[in-house]
Amino acid sequence: MFLPKAVYYEKDAYNYELGKELLDKYKENNVICIEIENHNNIEEMRKKQNSEFANMKQNIIIGVRKTHKHVENHKVSDYLVPYTSSGCIAMCMYCYLVCNFNKCSYMRLFVNREQMLDKIKKVANKNEKDLVFEIGSNSDLILENTITNNLVWTIENFASNHKGLLTFPTKFSMVDPILPLNHNGKIIFRMSVNPQEIIREIEIGTSPLKNRVEAINKVKEAGYKVGILIAPVILVDNWKELYKELIEYLYENLTEKVKKDVFFEIIFMTYSYVHRMINKEAFPNKTELYNKEIMTVRGRGRYMYKKEEKQQAEKYIRELLKKYFSQNEILYIV
Repeated sequence: MFLPKAVYYEKDAYNYELGKELLDKYKENNVICIEIENHNNIEEMRKKQNSEFANMKQNIIIGVRKTHKHVENHKVSDYLVPYTSSGCIAMCMYCYLVCNFNKCSYMRLFVNREQMLDKIKKVANKNEKDLVFEIGSNSDLILENTITNNLVWTIENFASNHKGLLTFPTKFSMVDPILPLNHNGKIIFRMSVNPQEIIREIEIGTSPLKNRVEAINKVKEAGYKVGILIAPVILVDNWKELYKELIEYLYENLTEKVKKDVFFEIIFMTYSYVHRMINKEAFPNKTELYNKEIMTVRGRGRYMYKKEEKQQAEKYIRELLKKYFSQNEILYIV
């Protein structure tokens, strides 16, 4: 059980079964619990220095999600859905949730899960086709499940008798709790992978590649639909060698069941001024992800790989996948 340094909670959280369960558990374990007005505006956190970023990640915020807007999506899912958590206790140095200084990246748990799932069911059941709902775009639900059991609860309360499908990505391997569940083919499990060197140096606090691949095999054996994200592709100095080794490793270690119908998503890294400032102070000895030779500014303080660099890398990865996974679909590359 992850025990945070402190828990910040909205008073209303006590009005929900999950909120009371979590807060009682933390208080029993002598975790400092601090009442707040709004999970989205914690003054004490906003005043912290960038150098305290890793320590901030050791806190948990418990609140009630007020926003339930489903956003149309045209990749794996039909809708991106705000769900039971936001942020994470891992420290990936490129994380897109780090959108503002000391605001978005730490883990927030939302205890009104019934309200959120009920809206998904309502939208799903009134549509003629099976819609796909992305419930993991704001957090990592495999990781969150180790704290709340919310993913198990979600699958048990959705998969048996409702239209539609749910999907989520993860960088974690703790999948055993979902293996015995009756998912009814309504869950699309997607594992994010990267070369082990990048995982170790840049995706700080996430599961090793070996464990992630083992998790893919176990989930597929349990009958889940499975996809793999190669994400984000990061053009470090020896990127060609690293991604060749990654795809070879996948080919050699994924089971034949997985290789039969797994699909791929390819996402190139975007970076920002905010990331640079936080990483410079919080992780001064780690890899510098900004490279002015191959990156360009796109929008306000946002960095992307230059068009020619990205095209070269995309071509290279497509060729590798065609060699080792010629029968498997690449859904998109962005």
